[in-house]
Amino acid sequence: MPESPPFILDLTRDNLTEILEGWGEPAYRAKQIYRSVHVKLAQGPEHMTDLPRKLRERLAEEIAWCNLDLQKSFACDNGDTRKALFVLPDGSPVEAVIMAYSGRSTACVSSQSGCLMRCSFCATGRMGLLANLSSGQIIEQVLWAERELREIHPDAFSLNRPRLLTNLVFMGMGEAFNNYDAWWAAVERLHDPEGFNLGARGMTVSTVGLVPGIRRLAEATLPINLAISLHASNDELRGELMPINKAYPIAELMSATKDYIERTNRRVSFEYILLQDKNDGPEHADELAGLLNRQYPAGEMILFHVNLIPWNPIPGTPLTRSHHDRVKAFQRILEKHGVPCTIRVERGTSIAAACGQLAGGN
Repeated sequence: MPESPPFILDLTRDNLTEILEGWGEPAYRAKQIYRSVHVKLAQGPEHMTDLPRKLRERLAEEIAWCNLDLQKSFACDNGDTRKALFVLPDGSPVEAVIMAYSGRSTACVSSQSGCLMRCSFCATGRMGLLANLSSGQIIEQVLWAERELREIHPDAFSLNRPRLLTNLVFMGMGEAFNNYDAWWAAVERLHDPEGFNLGARGMTVSTVGLVPGIRRLAEATLPINLAISLHASNDELRGELMPINKAYPIAELMSATKDYIERTNRRVSFEYILLQDKNDGPEHADELAGLLNRQYPAGEMILFHVNLIPWNPIPGTPLTRSHHDRVKAFQRILEKHGVPCTIRVERGTSIAAACGQLAGGN
């Protein structure tokens, strides 16, 4: 079989320079093309009118310009929340979501199709792992999000504000730390000042608690944010909800988290999905507060935060969404213990775009 052409979004600037020099083109052409793709969001060489016609033709023939096929798109919240359903060349689904707010916007993208972690409250986990995404396939979702934002807020887009996306969360399908190398390559290119130029502090990666990934991130050069899906504060309950806890129990997870905080001096967010009569009682709130407050002696700066997440129902599970009064009571108990926490604002539930609902459809 003939070798597949390289995908433009999988290429670094150095990769692109090497290809073009092999074609006898000057190195500066690589910079032009790279900026056209990552800054101007050109989706093909036909839009790069600053290039010679013959070079555009060769780029069209020998480089792949799209790797995710957009199948459907969904919208709610007056169009401010949008979800895209893509498929990979092998047919595996990939979903990405954007949420536009006044003055800021967030994209939630996938690092895998499906997920190996099989958390009991998550629709994606029921799919199993179908495929790891390449760095370019992760970036392609982000560029889709930026194009959508320019459609939602055309008046905000100008030469003085070349990018509308302000926050990027790797919280879609999959576990980024299970595809670390491709995911991190995407992070580096999205951060590249010569390209998309998204600040590292505007990016957040969520993990179910893969300790090796947390330790690896602590050594990374870019200060992106870390969120840990905790959802229970004892091993018995967490193991029931999240099978990964059997490999990395809470004590090991909290040790790695503490080391991460001490090494980076960056705040960690703990995500906690609230399930009626499962993990949302006063005793659970007290236990969670005790677990987190033990991380630092009294008087030290608190470098953690709890995100309380009302569960987004998925069909076919015995789990139930916590009542609003129990959510508020849980928050009050944490605050009484000095644990900073917020209740996540819900967006996208009606189009199956909310946390834990991504499963390749609506």
